Amino acid sequence: MTVRAAGLVLSFTCVWIATVPAFAQDAGVARSLASACFTCHGTDGNSVGGVPPSLAGRPSAELFQAMKEFQSGKRPATLMHQQARGYTDPQLQAIAGYFASIKPSAARLPAKP
Repeated sequence: MTVRAAGLVLSFTCVWIATVPAFAQDAGVARSLASACFTCHGTDGNSVGGVPPSLAGRPSAELFQAMKEFQSGKRPATLMHQQARGYTDPQLQAIAGYFASIKPSAARLPAKP
């Protein structure tokens, strides 16, 4: 590895390490990142009728792993593989942490027409 390449790797690593705590410390940033999920998974990850599944209160490691599997194509999906590819690992960790911190609400049924 050249000195320049090593410097780039070190720079990236430092930026990545500095970014993770920033996401973790700022709940507003994590909620903002997670807001893209609200359309399908419900406000704050509490879905209506359980489809798609609620994300609120699920373990962050489980949510992060699922997103990584969507990113890689290992887990089948219609939209999630596209959504997951739009985030970095630190962003996915922040999103997973956000949903893990939300108290799940009682199951809600869709409104009757």
